[in-house]
Amino acid sequence: MDTDAYLDEVGAPNRRTVDFLDARELPPPEPLQQTMNRLVELDAETVFVQLNDRAPQFLYPKLEDRGFSYRTAEHDDGVVTAIWQAEPDE
Repeated sequence: MDTDAYLDEVGAPNRRTVDFLDARELPPPEPLQQTMNRLVELDAETVFVQLNDRAPQFLYPKLEDRGFSYRTAEHDDGVVTAIWQAEPDE
């Protein structure tokens, strides 16, 4: 997987370490659970990238509640969502 291409496509910070989860074959609610578990330890230098077979609609409100920035885009491989800790001016 070319995570740099995913980050460029969604307009996410691309000068950070990437933590990647391919959730396309995980049954609900595993993509949501695994993503939230991994975000607990996400530091300011890392972007989390989730590749899924659909837009993670139930994830978005949880990200907003926790103050994360995120972008989602459809890609040939599936739906890519990049998540990172928001900068103070975001």
